[in-house]
Amino acid sequence: MASPFPEGFLWGGAMAANQCEGAWDADGKGPSTADMLTAGDRQTPRRFTRELEPGAYYPSHEAVDFYHRYKEDIALFGEMGFKVLRLSIAWTRLYPNGDELEPNRAGIEHYRRVFEECHKHGIQPLVTLSHYEMPYGLVKKWNGWADRRTIDCFVRYATTCFTEFKGLVKYWLTFNEINMLTLPFGGYIAGGIMPKSDRLFDPSLQETPEEASRRFQALHHQFVASARAVQIGHAIDPANRIGCMIAGFTVYPRTCAPEDVLLAQRLMRELNFFCGDVMVRGEYPSFARRMMEERGASITWEPGDAETLKAGTVDFYGLSYYSSNCVSADPEQYRNASPMNMLMGLPNPYLKTTDWGWTIDPLGLRYYLNEVYG
Repeated sequence: MASPFPEGFLWGGAMAANQCEGAWDADGKGPSTADMLTAGDRQTPRRFTRELEPGAYYPSHEAVDFYHRYKEDIALFGEMGFKVLRLSIAWTRLYPNGDELEPNRAGIEHYRRVFEECHKHGIQPLVTLSHYEMPYGLVKKWNGWADRRTIDCFVRYATTCFTEFKGLVKYWLTFNEINMLTLPFGGYIAGGIMPKSDRLFDPSLQETPEEASRRFQALHHQFVASARAVQIGHAIDPANRIGCMIAGFTVYPRTCAPEDVLLAQRLMRELNFFCGDVMVRGEYPSFARRMMEERGASITWEPGDAETLKAGTVDFYGLSYYSSNCVSADPEQYRNASPMNMLMGLPNPYLKTTDWGWTIDPLGLRYYLNEVYG
């Protein structure tokens, strides 16, 4: 028997600053990590460039010009009857290099106008503080989230947002798809770690134990930064509801061989539940140590980190879901496999795929939700 959605359920849509705003250097904005990524498609992967290349196309520089067209775009959104709009703040509009002590007022006033426009149309803004972008200045200066000093910069930025937009924004997310840092190719896009190759989205990318340690250390720093931000956000406005955001990877065993089933279970834990446990429960799950040891990785905890994580748990669990993957414990199965959903998965013979090779699997969302909430 189907049950109806509850009264007041917020139907809406989502976008990110680097995907929609454009105006990448307008009104004092500094360059972000997203601004250094070229365009690409299934045949031509996106590239990272340390410096902007003349003639190269960087999608975030223009996007759909939401920065200037937000009024008409939000009005169209409102016409559809949506009641929530998830969008992100570009950190570099408020702190162009990331380490400034005072924010850029032009950036603050811009987002104030955007949020006010949302409310004019009866739309609640759901705001992500960091959506696959951070100040490129911090990447060049400290190697992004690999350096613990980035925590203080983020907390300063988050505090500014909670203070300046009090009463305009109630729903927040600290990091978009934070669990992408559990994957080797997530180091730059999610953690601002300077890559050794311009091929960021290569699922076959190999990393050394030192590189794996750096990536998991960056993730730990984000956990601590998020927990601190949650505490500050609640102190500034007890009405704030601050959540985490996980990329939902539904993983199926390719066969019923016990080895395949166990591998699928392990990947579901490592890709999805690891980050969710830290942010919702305030502590690393029992399998985290082994997960890192298998990669030759280790991280450093500072005094007070454990207490910070416990005190800064999120108010709600957010997720994105696009498709599912099949996996096999037999390496031979991957010899001629194509990347699926940016992961080296195997095709599911029971599912159709998009032109990009992503499986079309609505039941995979139900499966994922059952695993998380069951």
